[in-house]
Amino acid sequence: MNRTKGDEEEYWNSSKFKAFTFDDEDDELSQLKESKRAVNSLRDFVDDDDDDDDLERVSWSGEPVGSRTRPGSFQSLSDALSDTPAKSYAPELGRPKGEYRDYSNDWSPSDTVRRLRKGKVCSLERFRSLQDKLQLLEEAVSMHDGNVITAVLIFLKRTLCKEILFRELEVRQVALRHLIHFLKEIGDQKLLLDLFRYLDRTEELALSHYREHLNIQDPEKRKEFLKTCIGLPFSAEDSAHIQDHYTLLERQIIIEANDRHLESAGQTEIFRKHPRKASILNMPLVTTLFYSCFYHYTEAEGTFSSPINLKKTFKIPDKQYVLTALAARAKLRAWHDVDALFTTKNWLGYTKKRAPIGFHRVVEILHKNSAPVQILQEYVNLVEDVDTKLNLATKFKCHDVVIDTYRDLKDRQQLLAYRSKVDKGSAEEEKIDALLSSPQIRWKN
Repeated sequence: MNRTKGDEEEYWNSSKFKAFTFDDEDDELSQLKESKRAVNSLRDFVDDDDDDDDLERVSWSGEPVGSRTRPGSFQSLSDALSDTPAKSYAPELGRPKGEYRDYSNDWSPSDTVRRLRKGKVCSLERFRSLQDKLQLLEEAVSMHDGNVITAVLIFLKRTLCKEILFRELEVRQVALRHLIHFLKEIGDQKLLLDLFRYLDRTEELALSHYREHLNIQDPEKRKEFLKTCIGLPFSAEDSAHIQDHYTLLERQIIIEANDRHLESAGQTEIFRKHPRKASILNMPLVTTLFYSCFYHYTEAEGTFSSPINLKKTFKIPDKQYVLTALAARAKLRAWHDVDALFTTKNWLGYTKKRAPIGFHRVVEILHKNSAPVQILQEYVNLVEDVDTKLNLATKFKCHDVVIDTYRDLKDRQQLLAYRSKVDKGSAEEEKIDALLSSPQIRWKN
């Protein structure tokens, strides 16, 4: 588009704009890990392995690499919060002229971009008109170098009014994506919100607003801020996460105040024996459930700190609930509670042991918490797969389980081999000898 000199002057910079360097800034987005844990724990309770956080960097194509995006322009709440971008460094721009002999005011946009790509020092002050600045940006994009694109965007961000910057980037999607990534990385929430408003990207606008809760330290103020986020234009799924986040913090504030009082009073046995190591405020849901199972396991369902209340309020799956309750009660060595956790009754009144997480996992957790061998043996015996049962029994020295299993398999050779692994003169050795000499057992070998 051709402009008159007078029109172009509107976009020019005055001499007050100085050359600058791309300084390293604090990575405020690393704080989003906290929110990721709090929100993602509401989505998927049964994953055993935590995925490593992706490092987000800029590729030659101009696309941020490592971010998990949905089709379209908006990342989901939990996806967006799961990315922890690494720093991208742009070439240095504009040290004092006297430091460089090859300093020149005659470089074209193409020459300038090539120098930036090689890491050489350049001053962009000579590019004053909008036309020159946009040509510089287009040259950078055509080079497919993310660092150079970012360097030019920093220059444009500082030297153009935001309305013009937004208008020109709206039709340059590669550069726009780089700017959004850069603003997220440096934590410039104000400009990011303005950009999303201009682009009418309402869900991203809501997400950026939601991120602001990380800057609020006071729990009550943070809770009230989260309440204002509930009505924002998130997707239906993400709206549910925001509601749960608000409800969880509301509960935590109540539980924290009550437990701090009980602990300071010194009259509650569980707090005397096991003083709290940290506040429950702002902890993820699974941590809150563990805390509740540890300190409030026997409370009635009507109380906010009751584990059953938490389970029903946040629709925690049986697997996650049992896994968390088991870990908490085993840590306290409350073996009666562990037994009750897996005991069910049918309509005829008969009891049966049932574990939605698998008895092999129960055994591992019990052993980790130093359960007596008698308790370990009971749960090893409940493992259905014979090979898994034998491996666990051998690993944790549950001798009776190993001996009885080889007896049931009528495997004389394995029983003879295991005899050498028990103590001489022990009850286990005597039991093996009695079985080997028994005329009632028809051994397979």
